[in-house]
Amino acid sequence: MIDSYENAVSRYKKQGIDVEQVLSVLESTPISIHCWQGDDVGGFEHSGAELEGGGIQCTGNYPGKARSLAELRSDLEEALSLIPGTKKVSLHASYGDFGGRNVDRDSIEPCHFDSWIEWADRNGVGLDFNGTFFSHPLAASGFTLSSKDEKVRSFWIEHEKRCRRIADYIGERLGKPCVLNTWIPDGTKDYAIDKIGYRKVLKDSLDECFKTSYSPKHMKDALETKLFGIGVEAFTVGSHEFYMEYAARNEKMLCLDMGHFHTGEDISDKLSSILLFHDEVLLHVSRPMRWDSDHVVLFNDSVRDVAQALVFSGKLGKVNIAMDFFDGSINRIGAWSVGVRSMSKAILYALLSPVNQLVNLEEEGKGFEKMAVMEKQKMLPLGAVWDEYCRRCNVPVEEDLIGAVDEYEKKVLNGRN
Repeated sequence: MIDSYENAVSRYKKQGIDVEQVLSVLESTPISIHCWQGDDVGGFEHSGAELEGGGIQCTGNYPGKARSLAELRSDLEEALSLIPGTKKVSLHASYGDFGGRNVDRDSIEPCHFDSWIEWADRNGVGLDFNGTFFSHPLAASGFTLSSKDEKVRSFWIEHEKRCRRIADYIGERLGKPCVLNTWIPDGTKDYAIDKIGYRKVLKDSLDECFKTSYSPKHMKDALETKLFGIGVEAFTVGSHEFYMEYAARNEKMLCLDMGHFHTGEDISDKLSSILLFHDEVLLHVSRPMRWDSDHVVLFNDSVRDVAQALVFSGKLGKVNIAMDFFDGSINRIGAWSVGVRSMSKAILYALLSPVNQLVNLEEEGKGFEKMAVMEKQKMLPLGAVWDEYCRRCNVPVEEDLIGAVDEYEKKVLNGRN
């Protein structure tokens, strides 16, 4: 194995790549792992998964779904042990530690996440946060922050304010910035007439939500754009253009979810433009298939292209990388490990690219030579470098991953049926 790695180091060195430096950058690049893969986006509010209105669909009934915070944290710890590098865990507001009490979304407090903070500190990870604007009776109309019903709108404004306060509390307690992402499902299934009216309401609601300022050392706001989704095929209030304008004018981060655009759109191309004008962005990595399906991420062309866009632009350190997929039809720990490891592989592949050489060839008009170098990179021994990285991080190499996941399923998950 060492011989394979040394051979890889030698071959990459001929391309002007310092593999040891690359591994150092990769290891220090955090990836935020979403908690909701572990329980199919149910959450642990009182009667949480039974609430109706504005829900998110997760298909499949593979055995072993987490049924409590303790089980979810156990599963996350197993996933963390299978994933190399620096990690964070992203929570939804519906995953608070409510002690079996019915705490509505407009009443959540920082104390409901104290046990998560203690857990994160023990496991050496940071925490990110998300408001939960779905699976609630007051989301049943299809509108939350953009609702023209003052009672509904006020409820969700209060929820957002409390989420921001909680994110600030988490960041201060852990000493690491907590990224608060805001995504709302607001929109209509068929044609909407008063589009500008709904967007005016959303703008005013966000203005109210953001009146309180927090230190970026503790929390950072992000707004997640969306083209459409199931149930809002005709009109999505929080569109890409809406949030681009709002974020630019109000110094907020944009969140780009790879599944929130037409499948033919090149998300990587958007990043080079946005990062030219925004100091920081949040990236939700998923694998869209037709609709906004949020399939488990693979090391495919679109993920590779996004990683190269971050590295080639020199903006890798300016992007908060988070995962956002959920699949209840397969082993959920396996889904976490394959998905996050695939994103990490894509970053490694990008870091091992001879960027300076490619730029020089492009500027010299040497198109064939540029293509040849890009194709040559695909044949270099990426796998040997990846395996060495996994060994150094004390996680399974590729050939051992299935066995590790299967063993946890036999010992833990099968006992939940």
